[in-house]
Amino acid sequence: MKQKNIKLVICYDGTNYHGWQIQKNKATIQGIIESKLKFIIGEQIRIIGSGRTDAGVHAISQVANFKTYSEIEPFNLKKALNSLLPEDIYIKNAEYISLDFHARYCAISKTYEYRILNRKEPDIFNRRYQWHIMPYLDIEKMREALYLIIGTHDFSSFKSSGSSVSNPIRTVFKAEISSHDSNSIIKISIEANGFLRHMVRNIVGTIVEVGYGKIDINDFKKIFFSCDRKLAGKKAPASGLFLQKVKY
Repeated sequence: MKQKNIKLVICYDGTNYHGWQIQKNKATIQGIIESKLKFIIGEQIRIIGSGRTDAGVHAISQVANFKTYSEIEPFNLKKALNSLLPEDIYIKNAEYISLDFHARYCAISKTYEYRILNRKEPDIFNRRYQWHIMPYLDIEKMREALYLIIGTHDFSSFKSSGSSVSNPIRTVFKAEISSHDSNSIIKISIEANGFLRHMVRNIVGTIVEVGYGKIDINDFKKIFFSCDRKLAGKKAPASGLFLQKVKY
């Protein structure tokens, strides 16, 4: 039998999980999918994700791959997986791909989206998927600050401790903010060639401080170029963060 490489596109609600990466005695997205694959295929499978989403973070289109000798067609594998997976994890697509494809190393960029509910009243039905902020946020000032992170920079100011990555240089291709006044939702979207530990959440936490006037644009510049995490704002909650897209 020939070995095959299968690419998966996965969406999940990360609320009840300790992130993507498998951990001993903890429920993770990778661990759950691998256990179901073992049941279906009869092999001990190790799936490779495009990146490690943290505990409580969601994904609209996480990409993963795994190699197998199974003869089960991807379409049937998708059906079988979705019949066994919990309702907060769903396989959107499964297909054969070249053996040299690697979900992490072949990725050109990833896009994360952060959602903020900016109004007095909370939305109790969507509290798992947004950060509720009551003070009015100035979108234009936030947009001005966000524009500064575009390009190739040292993002040490927005890297949480505990990161195993030694090189803090990343390239941000796009950094956009949009406001949907009808439902008081603010969306911050960042596309980059890679992300440091908690990088998006730390950027959002600091951008929000610009939005309600705690710091101004010059303060944000100083924080960003200081490369000192201690000067930046608090880390935004995981609930508002979504892995939106991975480009290859």
